[in-house]
Amino acid sequence: MEFKVSKELIHQLEEHIVQKNDKELEVLLNDLHHADIAEILDELDFDDATYIFKVLDSDKTAEILLELEDDLRENILSRLSPKEIAEELDELETNDAADIIAELSQEIKAEVISELIDVEHAKDIVDLLRYDENSAGGLMGKELVKVNENWNVLTCVKEMRIQAENVSRVHSIYVVDDENRLKGRLSLKDLLTTSTKTQIGDIYIRKLNFVNVDTEDVEVARIMQKYDLEAIPVVDELGRLVGRITIDDIVDVIKDEADKDYQLAAGITQDVESNDSVLELTKARLPWLLIGMVIEIVASFVLKGNESTFQTYSTLIIFVPLLSATAGNIGVQASAIVVQGLANGTLKEFSRGYFTKEITVSMISGSIISLLLLGYHSIMYQQYLVGVAISISMIVVILFAATLGTLVPLFLHKNKIDPAIATGPFITTTNDVFGIMLYFGVAKIILGF
Repeated sequence: MEFKVSKELIHQLEEHIVQKNDKELEVLLNDLHHADIAEILDELDFDDATYIFKVLDSDKTAEILLELEDDLRENILSRLSPKEIAEELDELETNDAADIIAELSQEIKAEVISELIDVEHAKDIVDLLRYDENSAGGLMGKELVKVNENWNVLTCVKEMRIQAENVSRVHSIYVVDDENRLKGRLSLKDLLTTSTKTQIGDIYIRKLNFVNVDTEDVEVARIMQKYDLEAIPVVDELGRLVGRITIDDIVDVIKDEADKDYQLAAGITQDVESNDSVLELTKARLPWLLIGMVIEIVASFVLKGNESTFQTYSTLIIFVPLLSATAGNIGVQASAIVVQGLANGTLKEFSRGYFTKEITVSMISGSIISLLLLGYHSIMYQQYLVGVAISISMIVVILFAATLGTLVPLFLHKNKIDPAIATGPFITTTNDVFGIMLYFGVAKIILGF
């Protein structure tokens, strides 16, 4: 059952902190998962959270660090000495330790690295810090189990036992040559059922998914999703095995990417969270609001330019809000499907077949809406020709919106711009201007104005 932070527990912890009752604090928290403790610390003020953090053992607090909200982790780290931070990092796997060090200032970073007890651990962390955080190199950890293709099974088992001591979970056994180039993977079943004198080169599996250190994190996520992998090896430019990426790191990438796309779709230009400052939230939201304002001013000029038309046929102006809302929804629906297809790999580039399908769907939807609108207008206003003009204009605008919603994300994707931006204000505001222009243009032609 999922753990929930209770007010009673928070009150108990605060009382023990005031009384400096460290033993009781440990008893209350000792059996909880590190993610649950992190959730508790996020509910406390900085001073109390830091106090509890220092009371607990570093083998537990190291994992807690990874789960804390960014501002709390930054605050706690600022209250620890370089030696205390190093003690925490010695308990973590290399990729997690590198992520935390990357958040420190350059001066503190050097001091912390010099305080790390395990020299090899320190070297691995320094090596990981040189990679871009959004690449496979920035995601990978150095902890893995590898065997040489020239070993026999007996030697292999002995070496694996030594290596496995530093690996929290063995997902795969990788096979390399004398130059450390990745050759394949070893099946545990084959290892257990084969003679101890058998060469690894005779039994390992050569077909293996892998990524390069420079592969983008979202591409790594796509590959691991596609092939349902728990871990994937990472190689350098020479094909040498340098690390592995596990599914827990990929879940974080998928979540971050989904959060970013959701915010872009809502017209938020920066990565922000609910606990960010008012200034940061305003800076993230304001740009698209200003762009939207400018575009809507242009739309008002379009309306003003058609003032004589709707003075003659007053019902034309009545349906402008319906036109904007319908066209905006159609455009957002079309772009959302395209963005989803680009994200999961089912759609990689412009497809005539898909485009035809989307236009057909929009044509059917538009025709149904337009017929209902024609019936409503005819009953309410008894102006059949104006109703026909409005209905046909609606179909044209809907088809335009569907075309825009389908092609814009593909264009952005091709030009290395996140297509998620096309699922929000960009589509709706653009539709407003061009949709109104088309609406009055088609209506004028039909009404002979």
